[in-house]
Amino acid sequence: MSGTATPAAGRLTVLAEAAWPEPGDGAPPPVPGYVHSSFPPLVAAVAERCLTRAYGRRPAPDGERIAVVLVSAAGDRASAAQVRATVAGGGRPGPLFFFQSVPNSVAGHVAARWGLGGPVLCLAPTGDPHAEGTAEAELLLHDGDADRALLVLIEQAPDDGGARGPGVAPGTRAVAVLLGGGDAP
Repeated sequence: MSGTATPAAGRLTVLAEAAWPEPGDGAPPPVPGYVHSSFPPLVAAVAERCLTRAYGRRPAPDGERIAVVLVSAAGDRASAAQVRATVAGGGRPGPLFFFQSVPNSVAGHVAARWGLGGPVLCLAPTGDPHAEGTAEAELLLHDGDADRALLVLIEQAPDDGGARGPGVAPGTRAVAVLLGGGDAP
């Protein structure tokens, strides 16, 4: 874990956190099976960074149920734009551009890669993304559905179309926060 645990909203404690970009970051590593968009690589990279800071290794400790709560108001803008342009041009989008499933599938990818045993949820907030995501994480822990929650917040810049090649448009950011009941990992 990096730093000292700090209180989050309600009874939760921040056990680890990460952002993308951080100083020295370029493009996040690609994620096999995902094309065109920076959304999946950013989610995977920031989650990996946060969980590595908490646990230093993969998978997460045995028996620990960690939920993944992915929060994005706009979702995967680049994949949506690609599908829109393809359909408008009379084309047929390929199966990898089933953009409605990208947030769910990349959250599931993170859970599977790390062996997380909690639920996987995706939220499109109408208010403060961090507050809504934290409230959902707190509910999951309170109800006993998870022991901890990995909260991932991501928003792509409106011009992050992905077609320019590798990289992430300025203004695109992702943050991951591991939340728990106050005990250290």
